[in-house]
Amino acid sequence: MRKALSVGRKEVRQILRDRRSLMVLLFVPAFFLLVYGYALNWDIRHVHFAVEDRDRTAASRSLIAAFVNSGYFDLVAEVRGDQEINDLMNHGAARAVVIIPNGLARDLAANRIVPVQVLLDGDNANTATTVMGYALTILQSESAKYRLVVQTMSGPTIGVLPRVWYNPQLRSTLFLVPGLIAYIVMITSVLSTSLSIVREKERGTMEQVRMAPLNALSFVLGKTIPYYLIALASAFAILLVAMVLFGLPMRGSWLVLLGTISLYLVGALGLGLLISSMAETQQVAFQVGVLASFLPTLMLSGFIFPIASMPTFLRGVTYIVPARYFLIALRGIVLKGTGLPIIWPQLVSLAIYSTVVLLLASLRLRRQWR
Repeated sequence: MRKALSVGRKEVRQILRDRRSLMVLLFVPAFFLLVYGYALNWDIRHVHFAVEDRDRTAASRSLIAAFVNSGYFDLVAEVRGDQEINDLMNHGAARAVVIIPNGLARDLAANRIVPVQVLLDGDNANTATTVMGYALTILQSESAKYRLVVQTMSGPTIGVLPRVWYNPQLRSTLFLVPGLIAYIVMITSVLSTSLSIVREKERGTMEQVRMAPLNALSFVLGKTIPYYLIALASAFAILLVAMVLFGLPMRGSWLVLLGTISLYLVGALGLGLLISSMAETQQVAFQVGVLASFLPTLMLSGFIFPIASMPTFLRGVTYIVPARYFLIALRGIVLKGTGLPIIWPQLVSLAIYSTVVLLLASLRLRRQWR
């Protein structure tokens, strides 16, 4: 361990000489979180909708007001008949149309079930699904006052009393921010260490390291320790920024969170060292590091696309992507307050991944030193 710490002190001096790189490692991740956190948002607001109010009573106006006051819908027109609805839909002036039947107030007063129809423009399937969810939620909320049945083009739906756990407002930010943390931390950690050994090769100091009384494992650990401490500080800075600006909760144990982030960071840093041990120039190391960290974390971790919807081959590939396990553990800790009895499989997977990449980096360097 003394040998590893000696290499670590040498690397710290090298990092301190390059102040710009240090600032990049510490502050650029938080800047990325700000940019992506505000730019990526799947909440859809200001949905243009029209109403065909066939009842024109206080009850129907109250129902329309529930849509307008929700903050998701903007009333753009009141229509009369199918032709006006077709014109609005064809021109894209309205994405949804709510049809309130005649006799709404009378049937409500008589305690009878009233069908309310919702028509959607389905040219964008994802948007249509989200808008339908908003409309159903509003109508089901109003059904707490009255007895309403929500009817779509395929017929009446089954009555539902929804209750969402952990994210009651269904804010996409609480889903995206943990993924952004995994994405940003992985990229910065891999790139920071992927250049470290290559830098020694380009400057010609690698030969001096080979002559020192060091083994490959001590050298790898010494290279990892300084970047681990910097990346850990950066990761917690990102978390604090997310809590302050995006309202990310912290319902679990800080100690478990520290252990989870540490395992993930060690794996990311080890991957960078493995890349650095194979590359001959910093340019090649940078390109390979971006490919190895960017694409798997973004595409194959469950951050953007659900793993269950992927083909069988890709689902198998996701098992070697550390961000897959980190996302499950991180969301469980911060959003659900889960502890070790639940997330231990993910932590074991991260520990195995970290151990494997560090050993591979050590074996690669040992082979080069012979």
